[in-house]
Amino acid sequence: MSGNASDASTAIPARGKPAKASALHARASASFDAKLAETQALLRQAAALGADAVTQASSLGAEDVLITHLTNSLQLDIPVFVLDTGALHTETLALLERTQAHARAPVTVYRPRTEAVIHFVRSHGQDAMYQSVDLRKACCGIRKMEPLARALAGKSAWITGLRREQSDARAEVPLIDRAEAAARGLTKFNPLARWTWGDVWHYIATHGVDYNPLHDRFYPSIGCAPCTRAISLGEDARAGRWWWEDEGAKECGLHTQND
Repeated sequence: MSGNASDASTAIPARGKPAKASALHARASASFDAKLAETQALLRQAAALGADAVTQASSLGAEDVLITHLTNSLQLDIPVFVLDTGALHTETLALLERTQAHARAPVTVYRPRTEAVIHFVRSHGQDAMYQSVDLRKACCGIRKMEPLARALAGKSAWITGLRREQSDARAEVPLIDRAEAAARGLTKFNPLARWTWGDVWHYIATHGVDYNPLHDRFYPSIGCAPCTRAISLGEDARAGRWWWEDEGAKECGLHTQND
């Protein structure tokens, strides 16, 4: 993995309650102020496209709640969308409600087609994702990719929380993805591309940003409940996502152009 993966995998204290993620991980890098200024400039650039043209994709993870908080602080009218796959943790759904209540711009929820989910479960079972990579990706296709297409319909740009440090597959994520524009007709802004995990939590701790309490229970990356687990000391930050699969398969398609 690119960057310092150990920041995301601190051991659980032997006694008492685990320390809050905002206290455990908040360590600003030497260039934090420059990164923050860069991110603010990118968000202003994205917002200048207009609220009808740009949107933020939020999984309600640490990076995404940071971006939403920052756009609110900058008084930018950037709408947000969340994909409710029908398999999210209760903690994530509760955070979604709080986000909708306090966000400056609209927070729109996209859900999978009910009939498609029913047909998939009827054909392959509730736990099909564990049977093969193909079935897991088919489940992601129904619960994520199809709703994503609706969320991005008519848009010319979207904003994500991708960081280079997150995984080898994301090690070269650009601040503005022009290749994405060529492949999908959408410009992708990745304003946190150069941020470290410590930078993310420094901002969250400094500004008191509301975040998913699963982060306090050693879930650095949070997706659907059946496909996410906590990580242990020394594990990669995304080791808890689709942990039964080979490392090379660990994307759902949201951020891979060939999907």
